[in-house]
Amino acid sequence: MFGLSELAIILLVVIAVLCAKKLPELARSAGKSARILKAEARAMKDEDDPATPQVIQGETVTPDEPKPQGTQQPRP
Repeated sequence: MFGLSELAIILLVVIAVLCAKKLPELARSAGKSARILKAEARAMKDEDDPATPQVIQGETVTPDEPKPQGTQQPRP
């Protein structure tokens, strides 16, 4: 008669025919779920590793010094 692999293929074809309208939506939500899972796994991995401090280079400006040309004051 039929083996397990043949029955699985027939079942997939029947599901594809009966649910053709919902397949794009299901694929989209599966992709979103995979992205969320990947982001959460990455966040958990980052929590396990102690973060090394990062030095961000910048310049210190005191209020007495005039500002360089072309810079604007931040808006409140």
